[in-house]
Amino acid sequence: MSVDGKVAIITGAGGGLGREHALLLAGHGAKIVVNDLGGNVDGSGQGDAADSVVEEIRAAGGEAVANKDSVSDREGAKRIVQTAVDAFGTVDIVVNNAGILRDKSFKKMTLDEWDIVINVHLNGSAYVTWHAWPIMYEKNYGRVVFTSSVSGILGSFGQANYGAAKMGMVGLMNNLSREGASHNIHTNCLSPGAATRMTASVPGSEIDPDNPDPGNRPGLVSPAVLYLAGEDAPNGRIIQAAGGRFASDMIYSNTGVDLGADMDPEAFLEAADQALDMSDAAPKTTFWR
Repeated sequence: MSVDGKVAIITGAGGGLGREHALLLAGHGAKIVVNDLGGNVDGSGQGDAADSVVEEIRAAGGEAVANKDSVSDREGAKRIVQTAVDAFGTVDIVVNNAGILRDKSFKKMTLDEWDIVINVHLNGSAYVTWHAWPIMYEKNYGRVVFTSSVSGILGSFGQANYGAAKMGMVGLMNNLSREGASHNIHTNCLSPGAATRMTASVPGSEIDPDNPDPGNRPGLVSPAVLYLAGEDAPNGRIIQAAGGRFASDMIYSNTGVDLGADMDPEAFLEAADQALDMSDAAPKTTFWR
């Protein structure tokens, strides 16, 4: 799990999960760019949350600098990476953690509420990673962590925008894990669960972010990030982490049915049950297995 001396960008690190990721990696010797706009859960406003985390890291003897750009702004994403280069000379690790919520049922959701969530989560993660990617590619080393969610992997009512962005992380990870493998860039996904400002804002939540259940605190997730950011990180995997419990998600597929190129269209209707039968399902990495 060595990250000693490595340079890590952690977006959305002014509080919650991101703060815990930053403190843990810094405690293991990583040099941290603490990025956070410092705004509200819905993405509005700005603040100095990043500065506070930098002060915590430095007080503990670590190295860190703050950046307050928005990941969803292309030039802002570029400045985030440039902050790492200016302060520490390179980028080794990118933990894409920044996010917002605009929860509503799809029927009531506006397209602006759709766009802003997609832009922060999915586009913002892509922008920051895109600017860091050439640096990692050139030096033959990089670790990228995308933050997915069960809201995308399994689905959640009232979070179509958030869930789509989070499942998009899995698709992005699947592709980049292949593209970066030859240059020792390992890309993975974290699917976390913890009591934070964001989860407390979900309709129906009983979480008090100021007095969270100790068994559901964000720090219990961060060991997975330490692993995924380390030299021995896997490539192309999804790790679930919540409350000290860790597991892995994977895409599975069945054998299916081969009806041939000359099939009658109605033949599929007769074979649909067989095509949907998952009793022989196994991990899938290619179109056919």
